[in-house]
Amino acid sequence: MSLIPIPANVQAAPAASQPFLEAESKQLGSVPNLFRLVANSPASIEGYLGLMGALGKGSLPAPTRERIALAVAQINGCDYCLSAHTYLGKNLAKLDDLEITANRNGASNDLKADAAVKFAALLTRKRGHVNDDALQNVRLAGYSDPEIIEIVLHVALNTLNNWVNEVAKTDVDFPLVHARKAA
Repeated sequence: MSLIPIPANVQAAPAASQPFLEAESKQLGSVPNLFRLVANSPASIEGYLGLMGALGKGSLPAPTRERIALAVAQINGCDYCLSAHTYLGKNLAKLDDLEITANRNGASNDLKADAAVKFAALLTRKRGHVNDDALQNVRLAGYSDPEIIEIVLHVALNTLNNWVNEVAKTDVDFPLVHARKAA
């Protein structure tokens, strides 16, 4: 059970959060527990969905965004996000099981995406303190500086998700996937 109460439905959320949740319900067909949890704070749900929406309009393809989310969730040990992004990766981004395993290991079977996922994994492990070689490697793979900034912000967004879910122990509302423990 979540350590921070999750509004049972859109109407149980604070009034100022309800329009954000209603929009998500129309778009997704339901409102995942994470969104309803964050909606406890109207400012937080507005900021969270604003960043998520803006990055969704960026230049990184949806499969690469899911690959990054899987790598970050695995590194941060977040079962909620790993479960959600495994589901989204398979069903929306059309990633196969081999690719999802590679992503969880901080890599990709797609050559260009591999550089982005490796960079994202390094950013996560090093908490942003990467060297010039890391930046050069992602550039050599064909990523522009604006795309590199997007990778950094996707890592930040996914880390935010991981932390919120780990603090709250959010009830997983996707098919459950457990993060492997770090060695």
